[in-house]
Amino acid sequence: MERKLIDYLPLCIQDFAEISAVMNSEQDYIEKAWEDVDDVMNNQFVVDATEDGVKRWESILNISPKANYTLDERKFNILTRLNEQLPYTLDALKSMLSSLCGSDGYALKIDNDKYTLIVKLALSNENNFEMVEALLDKVVPANIVKTVLTFNSHYMLSGFTHEQLTAFTHKELREEIL
Repeated sequence: MERKLIDYLPLCIQDFAEISAVMNSEQDYIEKAWEDVDDVMNNQFVVDATEDGVKRWESILNISPKANYTLDERKFNILTRLNEQLPYTLDALKSMLSSLCGSDGYALKIDNDKYTLIVKLALSNENNFEMVEALLDKVVPANIVKTVLTFNSHYMLSGFTHEQLTAFTHKELREEIL
């Protein structure tokens, strides 16, 4: 580490062997203390949180993570819970989904006449599927039918012939329900 305890002493004292020995013996404890202070600061922010910080956030928000979740997926779950806010507007919902999935990580389709809302997640956000569903259950009014899907994959399109698929653009093939 760059910070050496002995460097904080006046130059006239640094040359004494006893002082140097004491400072060197205490260096490891001080480095650990500096790391702990950094961790305390980082754990205040979900994105920078350590394993212990994520556990603390999950405890505060009553989130039970699955055993196979990575640290990033657990952070995503925490951010999802923190983004829940009522009442909301369509723009607020888009903002929530953008902050969780990225601006191009989802597609949102609402049909006001049929009271339906369809959210399609990019395949890169597939592991966040359940948390997005939970978010929608909390913020979308109960009279709206909510559906969460993933963008069309090759497997989903394999039942169609090339001739049938030429009727659609690439974007339609990726995002539209066929």
